[in-house]
Amino acid sequence: MASVGATPGRTPQGPGPREASASFPSPAPVPDPREAEEEEEEEPAEIHLCVLWNSGYLGIAYYDTSDSTIYFMPDAPDHESLKLLQRVLDEIDPQSVVTSAKQDENMTRFLGKLASQEHREPKRPEIILLPSVDFGLEISKQRLLSGNYSFIPDSMTATEKILFLSSIIPFDCLLTVRALGGLLKFMGRRRIGVELEDYNVSIPILGFKKFALTHLVSIDQDTYSVLQIFKSEPHPSVYKVASGLKEGLSLFGILNRCRCKWGEKLLRLWFTRPTQDLEELNSRLDVIQFFLLPQNLDMAQMLHRLLGHIKNVPLILKRMKLSHTKVSDWQVLYKTVYSALGLRDACRSLPQSIQLFRDIAQEFSDDLHHIASLIGKVVDFEGSLAENRFTVLPSIDPEIDAKKRRLTGLPSFLTEVARKELENLDPRIPSCSVIYIPLIGFLLCIPRLPSMVDTSDFEIEGLDFMFLSEEKLHYRSARTKELDALLGDLHCDIRDQETLLMYQLQCQVLARAAVLTRVLDLASRLDVLLALASAARDYGYSRPRYSPRLLGVRIQNGRHPLMELCARTFVPNSAECGGYKGRVKVITGPNSSGKSIYLKQVGLITFMALVGSFVPAEEAEIGAVDAIFTRIHSCESISLGLSTFMIDLNQVAKAVNNATERSLVLIDEFGKGTNTVDGLALLAAVIRHWLALGPTCPHIFVATNFLSLIQLQLLPQGPLVQYLVCEGVANASHASHTAAQAGLPEKLIARGKEVSDLICSGEPIKPVKELLKEKQMENCQMLVDKFLKLDLEDPSLDLDIFMSREVLPAAATIL
Repeated sequence: MASVGATPGRTPQGPGPREASASFPSPAPVPDPREAEEEEEEEPAEIHLCVLWNSGYLGIAYYDTSDSTIYFMPDAPDHESLKLLQRVLDEIDPQSVVTSAKQDENMTRFLGKLASQEHREPKRPEIILLPSVDFGLEISKQRLLSGNYSFIPDSMTATEKILFLSSIIPFDCLLTVRALGGLLKFMGRRRIGVELEDYNVSIPILGFKKFALTHLVSIDQDTYSVLQIFKSEPHPSVYKVASGLKEGLSLFGILNRCRCKWGEKLLRLWFTRPTQDLEELNSRLDVIQFFLLPQNLDMAQMLHRLLGHIKNVPLILKRMKLSHTKVSDWQVLYKTVYSALGLRDACRSLPQSIQLFRDIAQEFSDDLHHIASLIGKVVDFEGSLAENRFTVLPSIDPEIDAKKRRLTGLPSFLTEVARKELENLDPRIPSCSVIYIPLIGFLLCIPRLPSMVDTSDFEIEGLDFMFLSEEKLHYRSARTKELDALLGDLHCDIRDQETLLMYQLQCQVLARAAVLTRVLDLASRLDVLLALASAARDYGYSRPRYSPRLLGVRIQNGRHPLMELCARTFVPNSAECGGYKGRVKVITGPNSSGKSIYLKQVGLITFMALVGSFVPAEEAEIGAVDAIFTRIHSCESISLGLSTFMIDLNQVAKAVNNATERSLVLIDEFGKGTNTVDGLALLAAVIRHWLALGPTCPHIFVATNFLSLIQLQLLPQGPLVQYLVCEGVANASHASHTAAQAGLPEKLIARGKEVSDLICSGEPIKPVKELLKEKQMENCQMLVDKFLKLDLEDPSLDLDIFMSREVLPAAATIL
């Protein structure tokens, strides 16, 4: 808005500083891009899964709102108990599970069990049944081929679109195609991600990706918890109440040095999907080993800095698809693309024998330079932040430039118009101004006079009253109407034309969405491997070796990756199982000697090797491991409704029923939750069950304080059983020394040791004489106090009753 004022002497003046500041509406405060990014991270992602089961095969597809991508798994065989489906559900944790209302008994039973899991963390998924007709093969194909996908250029013909989609989606996997069709039907009905948009706005789908669970190592949630691979803690900041949790002391916490959020997300994905794919594992280790070389440290630090500018590209593309792009999105995308070009140039100078460097050098194409060049030449970042909307640089559109020049010269022009208007107004009016309000136009503004009390007093001949605001009256005059016709709504015209340019720029970016998605995939992979290399350098980790022919693990001087950071001194220990070294390792030793840490150390080193990380050991050779089972810590919970011992039994039962000859089983103090005889019998029975399997026995590490397991020879002698860590059996638990370290009183510890010796020698346990005398004196004192309180002169006192009720019972404890 531009205004002009005149003194009571009718001498017009130019706009003062205060009036100039009110000339045009001030923009809303522009949020800092980093703050906007933090807010975006708080948005919870939703996953909606569609599954079909038929003739022993599964077809699975799911939509992830965090990256607006549909993932599918080609038709895969599954057992009647649907173990593969359960594994998928445990991994992706969907909000809803969509399937056909027409199902066989196995799927019906599985869904019923899933729906009844009231204590499922964080919550059980919603089961949605659609009519079987919605999963028809032909109609599913039609939905897939007729979808509106931003990654498919508009220039493609219908035939070309079919060929393009056929290269991505396996149309020969009939169950998968039907699952994809049912998922699209559900998404269209629920309007996932566009619930508040117009019905003609399509659901953003930025790509189709295949996922598979082949070669994965099975690890349950109890194992993740007891090995402290993940550990969530309440966040101390009051500003993080929404998220509520942060990563505590865990393996993920010490290895997560990723610079971008998508790198952190990929690292978490690798941790939840340890693999047996040796080619994939060795490719990860090759990159880590390259960056551990001293001469490559500077290159690693430079790449890490560039990765810090790789932001949430899928979210920006989703907003572009919905035309919800923010001002900060263009700046973030610009930095991301230029950082990606920097990564490409750096990787071209690195050895192309490493697959990751070769992929980045080749797949970060010139489309990135084209996107960066377009954004840099079109977007006026300073102007956009100042006005909190998309603005373009000069010389992009001559018509926009002309209108902006006209808008810039408007205040001085309106000053002249106001001067002429003031000459024709009532002499009592001291001043006036001409202002411009977007969407309303030009108005004449005069101060409210004391005589103007009622609305009827606002009427002025030749002027059309509009409204009263802040003691100022606003009118339309002949000149302001002429200005509306001559200049029009400049502000809105400029905004409309710039919005059109923004839409054209968005189309250019969305047409190259595939390369941006690939940038994020490769950059996040590089980020993870740089993080693992940094941790390996700081903590002194070494490269593991993989031996498919070795059934088991061999670890030389291994260390617990978390305990060595907390303890003042840490003694490395070796471990070996499989082959002639035996399948079952029984570990005995005193309390607090480190048996549990030893078990966790073996599990963690094996796990780290299976995610492609260097390990805390001098040497490590990992064989073919298909699962890790643990019974180390009881994950107690009131909501489960199970006793501690029942939870222990469930954990062991899971290992007994599912462990193979390639599985690693870690058992610590199993049987301590019940009486000694029953607990010892159960432990012996479980171990003997595995030993009876012979060559198919899993690799088992058992830590126990049940020395009778060995002393009574409850386990058969043979090459499958060995006793660790030093050859032999511990003869004592040294519980008294541990109790002293815990701060128990010396008298209590001495008495406990005395009772233990009496039990071992078979002698009767007698009360402590000192304690007995103290008790006798207390009883005597109590009896004397009661007698002194008696009133012997009271005629109602009966001494016989006092003797029978008080003296005689006390005599038995005193004498």
